[in-house]
Amino acid sequence: MARTQEIQTVSVGGHRLRLTNPDKVLYPESHTTKADVIAYYVQIAPHLIPHVRDRIVTRKRWVDGVGDAGRPGNVFFEKNLPDSAPSWIRRVEIDHSDHANTYPVFDDAAALAWAGQVAALELHVPQWRVNRQGERQHPDRLVLDLDPGPGVGLPECVAVAKHAKNLLRELGLETHPVTSGSKGIHLYAGLDGTHDSDYVNGFAKELARALESELPDLVVSSMKKSIRGGKVLVDWSQNNGNKTTIAPYSLRGTAVPRVAVPRTWRELNDTDLHHLTMDEVISRMVRRKDPLAALGTATATAAATATTDKLTRYRSMRDAGRTPEPVPNGSPDVGDGQGRTFVIQEHHASSLHWDFRLENDGVLVSWALPKGVPTSPTTNHLAVQTEDHPLDYGTFEGTITKGQYGGGKVTIWDSGTYDLEKWRPGEVIVTLTGRPGGGLDGPRRYALIKTGKNWLIHLMAPADKPASSPKRPKSTRPRSMKSGFVTPMLARLGSEADIDDQDDWAFEMKWDGIRAIAVVEDVDVGLFTRNGHDVTPGYPEVVEALASLNLTDTVLDGEIVALNAAGAPDFGLLQGRMGLTKAAEVDAARRHAPVAFMVFDLLRADGDSRLNDTYDERRAALLDLGVNGGVVQVPKAFDGSLQNAVGSSKKLGLEGVLAKRRESRYRGGKRSASWTKIKHHRMQEVVIAGWRPGKGSRGGRIGSLLLGIPIDGGLRYVGRVGTGFGESTLDDLQRRLSSSARKTSPFIDVPRDVARDARWVTPRIVAEVSFAEWTKSGHLRQPSWRGIRADNAPREVVLE
Repeated sequence: MARTQEIQTVSVGGHRLRLTNPDKVLYPESHTTKADVIAYYVQIAPHLIPHVRDRIVTRKRWVDGVGDAGRPGNVFFEKNLPDSAPSWIRRVEIDHSDHANTYPVFDDAAALAWAGQVAALELHVPQWRVNRQGERQHPDRLVLDLDPGPGVGLPECVAVAKHAKNLLRELGLETHPVTSGSKGIHLYAGLDGTHDSDYVNGFAKELARALESELPDLVVSSMKKSIRGGKVLVDWSQNNGNKTTIAPYSLRGTAVPRVAVPRTWRELNDTDLHHLTMDEVISRMVRRKDPLAALGTATATAAATATTDKLTRYRSMRDAGRTPEPVPNGSPDVGDGQGRTFVIQEHHASSLHWDFRLENDGVLVSWALPKGVPTSPTTNHLAVQTEDHPLDYGTFEGTITKGQYGGGKVTIWDSGTYDLEKWRPGEVIVTLTGRPGGGLDGPRRYALIKTGKNWLIHLMAPADKPASSPKRPKSTRPRSMKSGFVTPMLARLGSEADIDDQDDWAFEMKWDGIRAIAVVEDVDVGLFTRNGHDVTPGYPEVVEALASLNLTDTVLDGEIVALNAAGAPDFGLLQGRMGLTKAAEVDAARRHAPVAFMVFDLLRADGDSRLNDTYDERRAALLDLGVNGGVVQVPKAFDGSLQNAVGSSKKLGLEGVLAKRRESRYRGGKRSASWTKIKHHRMQEVVIAGWRPGKGSRGGRIGSLLLGIPIDGGLRYVGRVGTGFGESTLDDLQRRLSSSARKTSPFIDVPRDVARDARWVTPRIVAEVSFAEWTKSGHLRQPSWRGIRADNAPREVVLE
């Protein structure tokens, strides 16, 4: 039966969702289609959502279906939320030891429907939740995975489960069984959240050992395959803070659509106990309650508390008719949670103090400082946390009526924006950049640290300057330029179909270069890549041009491009400028590879942040700077339709078009659908992890490079590239890679024929390739070399 290619737009829980190929078969054995999967997730949402709410979701995707026993389907884990995901799905950034991932959190049926749309059949979640600020909390549940080895099955798992139930009950924990939908049984027990993941993981390990001691002929606690025959593995490791477990009511990528299903203890006595399919689960839940509902209640209650009106306490302390302070009415009147503003107010109440307020999660999180902000790193001041305030309070000055809460005069001591370094329970580190003439008198870095009931505020040394070295380093400009750096906003990859009402969008040409943030203070200029690397010495002509503009405390966002003889951007030409720092090398390179700085956004002007201005407002202010061309240019935005903009971009030989919502604010460090990039050719950043020797003229030298993308904590092989190189490029790559040779493969998976004569290297170099499409096996088809991306790190490479 031919598969239709139609695209449907449906509404799920008030959210619009684009569905493609609804009759695509994902489970061939049962002929279960994508539409069936989506319908299941929407129907089961009332039972599934309480078990995933406020938990980050790692998805296991079968984009071409699960296959069959002879030809299993291609599958991969996905942690980062792709650019194509709807903007209404909640996003949470989680820091890992050497990188950060942006995960989705599924809070409604629409998010589950989207998972079905992208063939994310399995949903895996950790045992911990995040709060409304996206901060990781202590685990609120413990799980033991009873995994049968060869020769045993569900009956043996039931026997172990009953024994574990009695053992945990003696410890004051009630357990709930879940048939996993794969082979065994999961046992859940609710926790009160007082212990961290390391503690819970160690506790679970001891439980597994105790079960092994009591049932030595039936249980093992070690994962060694050689000792698992005829026994049940009690896998305790899923309580590790970095591990996840299949979510209750999630589908499994099995031959038929089986489900991880909460069961009653009575059911475990059934002689026909088996793993249930999604059809059986839907029929079952029509007449039953969720046996695991009690465990999900704590999560649901916490989630409900986290999403209640953040300003309830603020309102309860004020009479809107008797105070000049802003008092929003009714439902929560908060921002979108992305802003980074601050205000410090001098407050002459019953006693003089200063109110220190940071915008976070749509409100001003507030502390009272009886002695003001500290002016010396050797003296900490008391900080008493108070109620959250509305964002409008950031501009409030006036006299609060005597007899009202906080009665007295309020003036703004300083205000501006801040760069966030850390925001965790009990610890906040920020760098504040105030207004000219403000009380801070320049950027200041502060740490707020909770000690018992109250907090302390501590003045820290600038992040790029050690506290023990007060001397200014030898440089042509102050190193404090980095303090003005703003992490750039990123665009999502899309297509013309993603642009709805074209009147709501502005269209800019997409320049083929490296992203750069310029921090300008009169003649002092700093240039920084999107991940904050200082590249100022490499582009002196840009520094000189910016210094000549007489700008004060200004931050610009743009693209450094190399221009060929025809005046068009040439990414290959730009390669000769990347990474150079020595003056003689830079001078030689700039003669044959001149660069220009294409400025497309204004982030700060004369010390005033523009981040919360709309695109149209920032654009107007940028044009008012009077940049007239030459090395620094402000390219014109396209006034016509998107189709005409795309056509002009192709005619000019550019990379594509950037569509930007006119009402959008600048969200530093965020990848937003408010900026959508539409490319003419598919391109992908990759990490070089090896090479294969060539033949003929390339004998003994690089014939092709082996490429990977970081996925699920490892490096996944995505193909090899052997075209698009010049001889000088190959010589440079050979030199670079020879210094990082290693004996073992860095990939988590690589085809045997590729690995046969491979030369492995430590994956340090990021590159970019163009390609035709992705193959069914997840490899690049017809990739061609574009160049090294010195402006990016391997951990920051994501699947476009």
